[in-house]
Amino acid sequence: MIESFDVGDVVRMKKQHPCGSYDWEIIRVGADVKIKCIGCGRIVMLPRSKFQKNAKKIYG
Repeated sequence: MIESFDVGDVVRMKKQHPCGSYDWEIIRVGADVKIKCIGCGRIVMLPRSKFQKNAKKIYG
């Protein structure tokens, strides 16, 4: 489970996005986390608990 993350970090998620990418950029942090797909640019908002559970690795 990922504990610390900040806006601008690139995160590798457990599940692949339909476009084929696993990597997402964090756009906004709060009660919800807004992330943007590196592959296609799609923006998704997730509850913080679900984001922390599904994130595998942070690339600074």
